[in-house]
Amino acid sequence: MHEPDPLDDGDDGEEAPLQIPLTPDQKASVRILVVDDEETLCESCVSLLGQEGFDVRGATRGSDAEALVRKGTFDVVVLDLYMSGVPGAELLQAALQAREDTLVIVMTGRPTVESSIQALRDGAWDYIPKPFAATHLQVLVGRAAHTVIVARESQALKEESKGRAGKTEAVVLLGESPSFLGVMELARRVASTDASVFITGESGTGKEMMAQYIHYHSRRSSRHMVALNCAAIPDALLESEMFGHVKGSFTGAVRDKQGLMEAASGGSLFLDELMEMSLPTQAKLLRVVQDGVVRRVGSTGTDAVVNVRFIAATNKDPTAAVRDGRLREDLYYRLRVVPIHIPPLRHRPEDIPALAEHFLGTYWHRHRGRAARPTLSEDAILMLQSRSWKGNVRELQNVIEHAVVLARPGEPIRPEDIPEFDHVRATALPTEFAGGGEALFTAGGGYHGARDRVLARFEREYLGWVLHHTEGNISEAARVAGVDRTTLYRLLSKHGLEKGQLVDD
Repeated sequence: MHEPDPLDDGDDGEEAPLQIPLTPDQKASVRILVVDDEETLCESCVSLLGQEGFDVRGATRGSDAEALVRKGTFDVVVLDLYMSGVPGAELLQAALQAREDTLVIVMTGRPTVESSIQALRDGAWDYIPKPFAATHLQVLVGRAAHTVIVARESQALKEESKGRAGKTEAVVLLGESPSFLGVMELARRVASTDASVFITGESGTGKEMMAQYIHYHSRRSSRHMVALNCAAIPDALLESEMFGHVKGSFTGAVRDKQGLMEAASGGSLFLDELMEMSLPTQAKLLRVVQDGVVRRVGSTGTDAVVNVRFIAATNKDPTAAVRDGRLREDLYYRLRVVPIHIPPLRHRPEDIPALAEHFLGTYWHRHRGRAARPTLSEDAILMLQSRSWKGNVRELQNVIEHAVVLARPGEPIRPEDIPEFDHVRATALPTEFAGGGEALFTAGGGYHGARDRVLARFEREYLGWVLHHTEGNISEAARVAGVDRTTLYRLLSKHGLEKGQLVDD
């Protein structure tokens, strides 16, 4: 009796699936391993992908599969998550340990949101629930093969660039605080994968810069990162902007238009302020995230298959949006395979000196050319570290640009030269160090006398805050203040703060 093909779609008249175009030579260069202890399914997958032109082989026993993946010769591994002998999760890790850029597609007959997302977090490139159609496998493996080809292209360009001019960083993120270093380490680790990233943080913390950093260090760096601010486009136009439209689909649609999904294919799509997107548009986005299938506005069929890495961002609480029904839970979990939270600038004052110096150099070159570059005085840096920075890094950037425009070449920039945009200090000072008032300005001496009194008050209050914050630990206080111990001792002596209240380690 003839056994039915487990990959048969049940429609002999179905047209070949729309796929990302690859040349025969490109397909032949992609090595694929299919692992499943269901022999018929394994053989069918191998046959189908072989007919597509890929270099493919199969394994139906876990031990055989483990030996094959440990050789690290496969670009794509398609494996069953629940196998007898060697569990699929172990094979997944074995494949990634042997070769970290292997793309692993997990097949599972018991799909749940939790197990699928966990597989992605464990390093799987994507997953496909059983039973699946032949066209689904063809499209998914085609997208994976495209990723392999793009990765080779990116690596070749990086090697060429390195050979010409040494290693350069296209995107630089500055910071030395423990919290920011932890974020950077996570970003570096996730960048080399294709996992979707969900970045959270207050406005101005640098979410788009983080997205650019991840893209630049990914295997997609030879292609574009396309950015879309979902809050900046009316929802009626957002769908057309993302997915494109066909001629005549609405008033003004005089020709077919490709959307940003297609423009970003092979690269990354950065969706800023995701939660401003309507639920119907979220549903359409989910299909692209899951299957890579794009249907333009007004179209009745599939217009394109894309291979996009998604990086989403918001300055709001996404879990609250899910709870309130403003963000689809299934979309949230598909986009939040790896969450990254960027702490506000007020929580990492150690990062301010490096950021301020970077902005000073950037804007001095832009606005003042070759004139002698000024420096930030020690007191100016201390004042910058004491501010609240409600606008975070973006506000610091604007403040430094303002100071640069008015600075004198070669002269130090002092606290009085730096504008105060938000007029609020960063941290509530202990009451014993607060106080002051109009007397600071009316005690005589004019502008210079008032300036000296304000600066003296600032220094004393800042020193009081830093001592209180570090419980008198001199090394920790110097680190937080961004000065050396000698300078800190000098300031403490100047303001009569006794060494007895310090812990000198």
